[in-house]
Amino acid sequence: MNFVNSQPLIKNKTEKTKLDYTLFLLKFIVLSITLTVILCVYPVPQKPEDLLEMKAGTAVLALVSILLFSIHKVDEWERAVVLRFGKFRKVKGPGLFFLIPLADRIAETVDIRIRVSDFSAQKTLSGDSVTVDVDALCFWLVWDPQKAVLEVENYVDAVVLSSKTALRYAVSSNDLSTFLERGDIIEKQIQEQVDKKTTEWGITVLHIEITDIQIPEHLQDSLSRVAEAEREKKGRILLAEAEIEIAKKLEEAVSIYAKNEGAMKLKILSILNEGLKAGNSMMLVPNSIAEELKTKDIFGLQALNEIKKEADK
Repeated sequence: MNFVNSQPLIKNKTEKTKLDYTLFLLKFIVLSITLTVILCVYPVPQKPEDLLEMKAGTAVLALVSILLFSIHKVDEWERAVVLRFGKFRKVKGPGLFFLIPLADRIAETVDIRIRVSDFSAQKTLSGDSVTVDVDALCFWLVWDPQKAVLEVENYVDAVVLSSKTALRYAVSSNDLSTFLERGDIIEKQIQEQVDKKTTEWGITVLHIEITDIQIPEHLQDSLSRVAEAEREKKGRILLAEAEIEIAKKLEEAVSIYAKNEGAMKLKILSILNEGLKAGNSMMLVPNSIAEELKTKDIFGLQALNEIKKEADK
């Protein structure tokens, strides 16, 4: 593997409450309509006795404004952590919900979808004292927004730093060959180690994926030669195993032919037949086979010679 990460995939910043322009526009429209209705129903006072009506209209406008600005909304994948006078009140969402003005506030809006954060362990010594640079990805999600916000100051940075620490420990406690050949096991170990820590924060680490392992250039040739020798070794072992299997089958065939003379003769005839099919004008046949064929006159050669002798006479 030889990937180079030029930029981080995720900006490790905790989410803040965003201004919902749709809800803001809706509030503005409702407030404008309310103000228009009040001005129509309660005109500018012309007489001192109209001041009471003007006060009622102002009270209605203030009440509507308070109700409008107490409405909040979060999306389906978000949860809002609400504090009341600085103390935890409730986790709100998704959809619309009401907050008491001046008493309640949204401390933070948490995204509960699966996220991916990149991290790396640079210039780390492996178990066999080889300096390596390792890049990896962490897939995680928040399952308890209350704990994520209240238990740790910045849970995004906490997850990334914990993953980086676990990755450095995994690199230093394993040889480079083990790290390269059994990467899936190493990833599982890192995931379990990080998840054990983040569970207390209401966060679950789903998967750790190693994306890049960079080693010094002077070791790359050595590893290439080792890999080539390993492939050659496996090839020779497979060839030897195939020879052993063939020898076993031939041994079985010999035992069968030794017990069954007819099968041996059929084998001899099949070999001769294959030679004749190949169009050979001359075939080298052992004397024992030739004598047996002559005696049995399988191909009718003896009868043909007798016919030729009678014709010559």
